[in-house]
Amino acid sequence: MRHPLRSLFTALLAGALLALGPVPVRAATAATAPAYLTREAVFTAPGNGWAQVERYLDGTPGFTQEQYPDDGRGDQDGARVTWFGGVGRPFSGRFLLYSAAGWDTAAGTPVLLVHGANDNADRAWANPGESGSCGASSCPGTGMAQALAAAGHRVFAVGFAHQQGDDLMQAQAVGDALALIRARTGAPQVDLVAWSKGEVAARAYVSSVKPSWGRAYAGDVRRLVTLGGPNGGLDYVYAHGWAFSLATWPACGGTANAPSPHLYMTCYGTYTAQPCLGVLPSGGRDCFPGQRQLLARWDGTYGVDSGMQDWWTTYYGGQGYYTSGQGIQAAIDAGSLIAPLKRAGVPASVRAYLLAGGSADVPGILNENRGPSDGLVFTASALDTAGYGTVGGTALLSGLNHMELAWDPAAIGQVRTWLG
Repeated sequence: MRHPLRSLFTALLAGALLALGPVPVRAATAATAPAYLTREAVFTAPGNGWAQVERYLDGTPGFTQEQYPDDGRGDQDGARVTWFGGVGRPFSGRFLLYSAAGWDTAAGTPVLLVHGANDNADRAWANPGESGSCGASSCPGTGMAQALAAAGHRVFAVGFAHQQGDDLMQAQAVGDALALIRARTGAPQVDLVAWSKGEVAARAYVSSVKPSWGRAYAGDVRRLVTLGGPNGGLDYVYAHGWAFSLATWPACGGTANAPSPHLYMTCYGTYTAQPCLGVLPSGGRDCFPGQRQLLARWDGTYGVDSGMQDWWTTYYGGQGYYTSGQGIQAAIDAGSLIAPLKRAGVPASVRAYLLAGGSADVPGILNENRGPSDGLVFTASALDTAGYGTVGGTALLSGLNHMELAWDPAAIGQVRTWLG
């Protein structure tokens, strides 16, 4: 989440079939590394408190080369380019596995950290100030990873190839990372801590919501902790569409790596199309597949931001004065995962904990102000327990915004309490 505007929304793989029913969960045991995983590289001095970073390729047929915006706004950056083999737009069957200092000496259940949209494991978990945007005026140089490691946890993190990618493929990467951690540590189960969009990928894995070619849940998760996760979905991009499109639409000067609810928009007197920036696929382009998967309607609860230009047609679809689009319901119908995840359910064997923020003060964006929120996700969505078999606890940290939930000491303290 280098820029807070960029940390939302996604989409289904074309033709992917969801496994929506609960599946029998077998007891997890210590595992060997799966044969379909190839370790392509290892970096032993990555910095940011990590002991090593490894790049893996999952050779399972079904992974694809997802599309990226043409102007490079969604490309990997910094050290991640090196770790992905000098590739800014990696194949989605590749992922990074980060190991924090002490992973091989600490005791107890290992922890896997799952980052959110337009983010990476370095900024999200180890150096919140890496990009200068952490949700506060002053950003720390260490984060959740170092704090949990210092408390004696064996800490790992997954890094996804596509910053706004399909959550069904990313869920398979979560399962891959868990299998590797179990093989390395001998632990039968791992705790998952998932932030923002990462909650959807983590939850899809444990719920066996997957593409037709994907693997089902392996019974290898003890606890699932969600931080500002859109458990009940979100409609931010449609409810505040004009402001959102101005920040993203290149013809209007927008550069944010986030999807637009519009297919066409008038910028400086010219009616333009940007097919790769839409929430819905258009013109053969689909660069934000993971964002459709987060969508749910909240207009019946909190209304729509009627102060925005073309607010009605943005949310409900149609031709406005300056924009046109298909509306949120068309996007939900094209692949939201919120309802399927609730129907599938998280197995009762996985004890879930949900953390929400209550401060809508993320710097530099139009914060979600239609109801109580952390600036991006409604509090009611983050604390929505529907579909969870066993809820170990929920908590609201009213002084924290969406981005602070991943690194603020109060959030870290709550996570440590839940992990035990």
